[in-house]
Amino acid sequence: MSYTGPEFPPPQPERRPGRSRRAPVVVAGALVSGALLGWLAYTAVGAFGGGPDARPDRTGAAAVTHSSAPASHSPAAHSSASPSPSSSVDDGKGTDAGTPASGPLRGRVVVIDPGHNPGNARHTAEINRQVDIGTGHKECDTTGTETDDGYPEASFTLDLAHRLRTLLQQQGATVELTHDTGTRAWGPCVDERARIGNEAHADAAISLHADGSAPGNRGFHVILPAAVHAGAADTRPIAAASRRLGASIAGSFVRVTGEPPANYLGGGTGLVTRGDLGGLNLSTVPKVFIECGNMRDAADAARLTSGSWRQQAAEGISEGIVAFLRES
Repeated sequence: MSYTGPEFPPPQPERRPGRSRRAPVVVAGALVSGALLGWLAYTAVGAFGGGPDARPDRTGAAAVTHSSAPASHSPAAHSSASPSPSSSVDDGKGTDAGTPASGPLRGRVVVIDPGHNPGNARHTAEINRQVDIGTGHKECDTTGTETDDGYPEASFTLDLAHRLRTLLQQQGATVELTHDTGTRAWGPCVDERARIGNEAHADAAISLHADGSAPGNRGFHVILPAAVHAGAADTRPIAAASRRLGASIAGSFVRVTGEPPANYLGGGTGLVTRGDLGGLNLSTVPKVFIECGNMRDAADAARLTSGSWRQQAAEGISEGIVAFLRES
């Protein structure tokens, strides 16, 4: 999701020409975080040699449980994510799961925010509108990045959201998406994305992304909210819980997927703290972002475009959320 926009600082000179990228971020936490421990343990057993499809494929995800649409749009019939570039593997399609199953997360609410929207590029005036993020004003939303072969970040995040939703529903959680295929022509804006989680009284919220950094920069990172107190933003009550959520997700993500922590920020922990993201600044519930890999790096792109690896990513994120909620 790296480019100039509401969630990202201006592009850096060393990045790929013609495509702006995210500015350096503030490193979060000590090197003894759960993410680093998971990385060290995984490295010790040589798990990263398995490649993106090392684990078997699994069933894809169901349709959205809840969604939010602007007043001018009536929610359409819920449908699956955009087709996977790897059509021979699970593409995350499914049908409405209805009432959450009985399970350890019965009564818990999780909000999943698929980053960007495939229609944003067709609605530049709308997504360029300025919104208040507490520490200032930024654009409503942005278009997202893509792989060199043209697989959009917005398609990736919707597919991953569907898979993650099904896994959490199987644990008994009530799951709400901020938007889904067919429910929004564009957006929602970053302030509304935060508001959806707040109004749902989510026990945990996560925004799904993939980065657009320079080739050679690879690996995942989880973005934690800084302790922001400005204007409408006050993350102080959720900062500690969000850090626990992020560390839990980072540890399980590296273990399940084999994706290493980012080698270009975060100090090898897989954790980064930022105070410039509207989706975090305006949240009143524990919330993190995850950048699952770098779409502009060939090794990461091979994983991100694999349906079976996206299922692993959903499993890693789900396990981190489940662990956090069972300890909360």
